[in-house]
Amino acid sequence: MFANCNILDLSVPLAHQAKSEPFPAEIEYIDHHQGGRQMEGLFGVPSSELKYSDGGGWAIEHVKAITHTGTHVDAPYHYGPMSGGLPARRIDQVPLEWCFAPGVCLDMTHLTDGDEITISELKTALGKIDHKLEAREIVLLRTDADLRLEREDYLKQPGLGREGTLWLVEQGIRMIGIDAYTLDRPFHAMKAEYEETGDGNAIWPAHFAGITAEYCQIEKLANLHQLPTPTGFWVSCLPVKIEEASAGWCRAVALIPDTLQ
Repeated sequence: MFANCNILDLSVPLAHQAKSEPFPAEIEYIDHHQGGRQMEGLFGVPSSELKYSDGGGWAIEHVKAITHTGTHVDAPYHYGPMSGGLPARRIDQVPLEWCFAPGVCLDMTHLTDGDEITISELKTALGKIDHKLEAREIVLLRTDADLRLEREDYLKQPGLGREGTLWLVEQGIRMIGIDAYTLDRPFHAMKAEYEETGDGNAIWPAHFAGITAEYCQIEKLANLHQLPTPTGFWVSCLPVKIEEASAGWCRAVALIPDTLQ
């Protein structure tokens, strides 16, 4: 089925002290010299006796990071304890079929910072590519925010609201991705709306929609602009199986048939 496919990386790195993260990861890199000293303690062998490696040991990394760092999949439990009237699934309970399915990329690059991706915008984008959504497709929202990764303006982006999110779920979509920091509008836009209106519903409406109807999302995708067509490819976003977690890091990729290149 995928014998004649190319693989496009849709992920950003989980990086040390990334500027694009409000809660950045910390990564301690342990090199081969340090690894040799660890082997001395573990095996009781002098590093000078490690002949094959000329005294070197393993290289490993110690990562301190929230599960929402880098490219990751949010489980329904991230949004609240209940989803669709049932206990919300955590990342190790998310059906794998949701994480490996045909993809549909919708172009939202005409929208600017703080704009809402409305139902009308979604329908217009689908009309432009003459596509009708099918259940379990993975919808990818292209904003090109990833082209500004690690820049001060990376967090300036459009995002979904409650209505658009629930409309996608009503079409049978269970996985929604975006090439920006968050599926919602940016934090500063939601905060400004709340300060103006006093309405708490301005905060996190797309995420909180998952309390009403179950869905997952992929945040911090990349390279959607490199997809040769908006349909006809598959997406794999299998998350790391972290017990009872609200999210899992993933190496999201697109599988693109040679015929689309």
